[in-house]
Amino acid sequence: MPDTELRQTVLMNARRIVVKVGTAALTDEAGRLDEQFISDLCRQISGIAEAGVEVALVSSGAIGAGMAELGLTAKPGTLPMLQAAAAVGQGQLMRTFHDAFGTLGLKVAQMLVTRGDFEDRTRYLNIRNTIAALHEMNVIPVVNENDTVAVDELEGRFGDNDIVAAMVTNMLRADALIMLTVVDGVMADGKVLDVVTGADASELVDNSLSRGGSGGMGTKLQAAHVVASAGEAAVIANARTPDILPRLLSGEKLGTVCIPAEGKMSSRRRWIRQAARSAGKITVDEGAAKAMQEGGKSLLPSGIMAVTGNFQRGDTVEILDNAGKQIARGLTNYSSGDIDTIKGLKTSQIPDAIGEKPYDEVVHRNNMVVE
Repeated sequence: MPDTELRQTVLMNARRIVVKVGTAALTDEAGRLDEQFISDLCRQISGIAEAGVEVALVSSGAIGAGMAELGLTAKPGTLPMLQAAAAVGQGQLMRTFHDAFGTLGLKVAQMLVTRGDFEDRTRYLNIRNTIAALHEMNVIPVVNENDTVAVDELEGRFGDNDIVAAMVTNMLRADALIMLTVVDGVMADGKVLDVVTGADASELVDNSLSRGGSGGMGTKLQAAHVVASAGEAAVIANARTPDILPRLLSGEKLGTVCIPAEGKMSSRRRWIRQAARSAGKITVDEGAAKAMQEGGKSLLPSGIMAVTGNFQRGDTVEILDNAGKQIARGLTNYSSGDIDTIKGLKTSQIPDAIGEKPYDEVVHRNNMVVE
């Protein structure tokens, strides 16, 4: 879809969006929250909401706000100090949003999340239902990663709110993710690109960190690809451009748009592919890979060559071809131990191997997302 058509058909008709704003955009040169900018951002969001668009705001800035409140001139170098700064700053951040939206007649709600909240299906749905209820009451949800408890990736940390915003966008099946930063968009050869595709990311990424933030253009492109691969639009634009949000939603050519894939992925498949963490890997032969990729077939034990990891029935697994490339993700009907026993067997041989046959398929196509 051409850039102009994408902006006019998707952004101009968006009824639900996620706006992500980073630390560098939220703070001034001294590292303190820029209340004038935040007030203007809230004014823009209020105008969009009044026009009937549901908005979820994903906001960084807790650590930066905490640093300013504590009088710190440099980002803390230890995890406990970072978490302490976030604990102090989160209240300041929400107070600022509360006051700014309050003058416009809107209320706000704080939602602190960790990776585990997205990986657990029940908690995932609870977050989605809560945001839906807030929208029904005309309340603006303000989402932030819970830096005070999330320690690292293994214990539930995303590490950057760009990815959180992408997850929220897919969770809500929002029409667009708008990431506001301190540059005009994705740069190449000194110019802002109007559009990018997922395939462009590896060549365009500039991993230099923004002032005070934890991400950079690399994580924004990664987040854009997560959203675009599910069939929705993502935009990277300059937060300081006057009236950036209403201008983007009016179809004006600003920032960089990531072109969405054809067809929209279902909510369940979005969770399987992008939110649920893999518990293990299954390697399949060429025939099984072709059947899944080209024929839309389920994974049967006869095509399995090897299993890696220790997982249980119902866990999410990666499915690899015999070259080690991931070709699919899905929910397994068997534990890793049982799969190791039945790999290479026909479905009729499963009962003799493990004493039962609850399913013919190791991973059913309805619970699988093929790359």
